[in-house]
Amino acid sequence: MSNTRSIIVFPIHLFFQLSNLAFWGILVILFGLIKLILPFDAAQKALLSIMHRLYFSFGIFSVALIKAFNRIEIRIEIDEALSKQKWYLITANHVSYLDIILLIDFCAPRIAPPKFFLKKELIWLPFVGLAAWALEMPFMRRYSQQFLTQHPELKGKDIETTKHYCQRYVNKPTTVINFVEGTRFTKDKHAKRKSPFSHLMRPKAGGIAFTLSAMGDLFSNVLDITIAYPDSQHPMMDMLCGRMTKIIIDVTTLPVTNELVGDYFNDESFRQGFQTWLNQLWQRKNDRMRAWMS
Repeated sequence: MSNTRSIIVFPIHLFFQLSNLAFWGILVILFGLIKLILPFDAAQKALLSIMHRLYFSFGIFSVALIKAFNRIEIRIEIDEALSKQKWYLITANHVSYLDIILLIDFCAPRIAPPKFFLKKELIWLPFVGLAAWALEMPFMRRYSQQFLTQHPELKGKDIETTKHYCQRYVNKPTTVINFVEGTRFTKDKHAKRKSPFSHLMRPKAGGIAFTLSAMGDLFSNVLDITIAYPDSQHPMMDMLCGRMTKIIIDVTTLPVTNELVGDYFNDESFRQGFQTWLNQLWQRKNDRMRAWMS
């Protein structure tokens, strides 16, 4: 696409995407406020169900806009049939904020509403923060190792937050999404953190291990999702400018075995085994991405 056309497409597409976000976000927030003041369990469940439909609508319309402004192929490969009546844990790599939109749209016709574990700072993001709060998504505060050394009383706070929200999800089919790398992939971060994977950041095992420990008996499967943008170095900007040509979403269904459920923080043998399983999972994911990006 010519630079002239990209310059024209960008502000128009951005306007429609932001309008879509604002429209559905405001509706979710309004229903969330109503849910907050109604103490009745039945009413809260009904309102949350409506909010989930609005949430899915945001993702569906956003992807429709992406298709309208880009000559794009979105290739989705799933190895097994999925169900809206089951609990799933999604482990996904994280390349761009676009990943979130794509995962919401992917889940909409196939599985239960997805819950993202979000950074605490995102609560202040217009429309997104309050809507995520209304949808009962957990906000996690990330502390550096140096900060935890100075404030040891805060160690394990993320785990407490995970436990609290996992308990909320046991009564209704839910999809929990964990971006296991903990951050978006960039070349600078990749080099700084000395990742052994050519196309991925190093995975962090603690959060996913704890989620499996808290909800392992509910999860029917782990869905290992690999997201790739083979022809794009800057997915979000390329998408907004109408330059995106291809997206791959590859889904591998994995069983939740006894070997994946245990005490990650106190059982050294289990911790080593879980880290080995996750690193092997990431190596297979990296191999797929290397083939797509070559």
